[in-house]
Amino acid sequence: MGFFRKWLFGEDEKEIAPIDLSLIGIDMHSHLLPSIDDGAQSMDDSISLIQHLQQLGYSKFITTPHIYRDIYPNTPQIILPKLDILRKELAARSIDVEIHAAAEYFCDEAFEQFIEEKKLLTLGKKNYVLFEISFDEENANMNRAIFNMHLNNYKPILAHPERYTYWHNDFTKYESMIDRDVLLQININSLTGHYGAMTKHIAEKLIDLEMVSFIGTDCHHMGHIELTNKARVNPHLKKLIDSGRLLNHELL
Repeated sequence: MGFFRKWLFGEDEKEIAPIDLSLIGIDMHSHLLPSIDDGAQSMDDSISLIQHLQQLGYSKFITTPHIYRDIYPNTPQIILPKLDILRKELAARSIDVEIHAAAEYFCDEAFEQFIEEKKLLTLGKKNYVLFEISFDEENANMNRAIFNMHLNNYKPILAHPERYTYWHNDFTKYESMIDRDVLLQININSLTGHYGAMTKHIAEKLIDLEMVSFIGTDCHHMGHIELTNKARVNPHLKKLIDSGRLLNHELL
């Protein structure tokens, strides 16, 4: 049993009481709108995911469908009406939940155009913008996009930086984001080891160094619900919440 616990929780970790995720305030990264990207594929999927997340403590969401021109060419004109449909269905089923929508932008040329046109879907009232980069290689335009977001009074949030494996052996990449006033959002599921031991290690290191400003479920399907529940006994999640550094509450 001792070996199993060490393997599951790590050398210096111990099991804690499951965390009520209402302490986070709001889930600000998910894919809960039906039939719009690689997240919920139907209205029933959307409802089920939301209800399961409520059981874990969440009652407020900013869901963030992908906007990626070559794969998910979503726009505000597609996303916001879909949000209205979901809200009406939730009300019809007497499900009490607060849900809004923004986007998870892929950092490509179309994203830069949206920045210049000031047509970005933002999170909260402070013009936060959630964006991601390639999982395979550096984005050549990332630094320019960050500069232009600041120039246009947006506050960039980099989604799940712990999952960019080509950064794992160069921690200065993460430090450079902080230096450029880019806020970091980790996935709660990264703390379970689901994305690999090194991704878990980087997420924990970012927490230890107080570099994490937001945490999200990045929920796409029921498998992510199960992982989110598993993460509730992770000591680094407790450490992050207890630190008082999370800004999720600013989005309420």
